[in-house]
Amino acid sequence: MEDETQNEQNNSDGISTDNWARLERIRQSHHQFFQKGNYSFSVQATDRLMKELRDIYRCDSFKRKVFEVHLVNDNLYEWNVHLKKVDSDSQLYSDLQALKDKEGHDYITLNVTFKENYPFEPPFIRVASPFISGGYVLGGGALCMELLTKQGWSSAYSMEAIILQISATLVKGKARITFNGHRGQYSLARAQQSFRSLVSIHEKSGM
Repeated sequence: MEDETQNEQNNSDGISTDNWARLERIRQSHHQFFQKGNYSFSVQATDRLMKELRDIYRCDSFKRKVFEVHLVNDNLYEWNVHLKKVDSDSQLYSDLQALKDKEGHDYITLNVTFKENYPFEPPFIRVASPFISGGYVLGGGALCMELLTKQGWSSAYSMEAIILQISATLVKGKARITFNGHRGQYSLARAQQSFRSLVSIHEKSGM
């Protein structure tokens, strides 16, 4: 039994059997989209996102459960990322332990949406839950990070690197979980509005 498990881990270039099956299911699903003439997704973006997901499944941070990636309804263009491990010396780490005691889970959920011109335009990333103060988190859960703007973005950035950078930025910005925060304050529409306002201010100021 142990030999079989080891063989499975060695197969698929370091990707677990379950995740490899998930990748294959997603690949087939999007292949069917293109066969049916559904071009709301681009072949280039789909190929890049498949590569990003494969690389994440292989990476050490994912295997150590620093973060998890869950596709929303198997949609390659929308991810929910669970940040599970942050700097153990940070207040955010203590807050995550308290969150587990209160609500039974100890992670921050990032909602990530990609457009058809990815990777030439950054994904839109927002905090979906829990409610956070500080940490460069704006209204609606948008993130104040230059690398997520068109001006600061590079198509060379990997999603693993982006996720780890967000985690580090939350800690650097002294993010705290607000346990009495109003859950209704986080929404995609409000996050997009906050982010557009931020980008507009930066463009006007030349920053």
